Amino acid sequence: MPAVRHASFAPHVYPDTRLLILGSLPGARSLAERQYYAHPTNQFWRLVGEVVGQPLAAMPYDDRLASLRKARVGLWDVIRTARRQTSSDSLIREAEPHDLAALVATLPGLGMIAFNGGKAAAIGRKQLPPLGGIALLDLPSSSAANTMGYATKLPLWLHLRTALAG
Repeated sequence: MPAVRHASFAPHVYPDTRLLILGSLPGARSLAERQYYAHPTNQFWRLVGEVVGQPLAAMPYDDRLASLRKARVGLWDVIRTARRQTSSDSLIREAEPHDLAALVATLPGLGMIAFNGGKAAAIGRKQLPPLGGIALLDLPSSSAANTMGYATKLPLWLHLRTALAG
């Protein structure tokens, strides 16, 4: 199967976003459905649901996004476009990053940027200037490809609550 160039989605952010969660690049299922974290085995919606105190995984997609908006949580990806054969981050090639610094400049209340997985952190941290007052947090990937169990991931993801307090 040849590598195909994929593009990410528009950011889901608002001026009052306090927490920005950055993934690498949407997987095949997400791209096909035009939804962040659409694959049913991805634990993202369960994990973030625990962070915001809402059963996000059980909600329709538009309601999930509305709940994140209300909680002041934004979503985006660090990669604008890249070549990739499958959904695996390890197969990403020729990545063109998003201008994360420009986005962050539009979010005056941002308190934390969290990277969903190692690839997102490796690429995303390079795109950001020094950020006074904005915490950076690397999280284990919510993907099922990360074999760390949900019970092990959850306490690490719950650190995101500090960005939403106050």
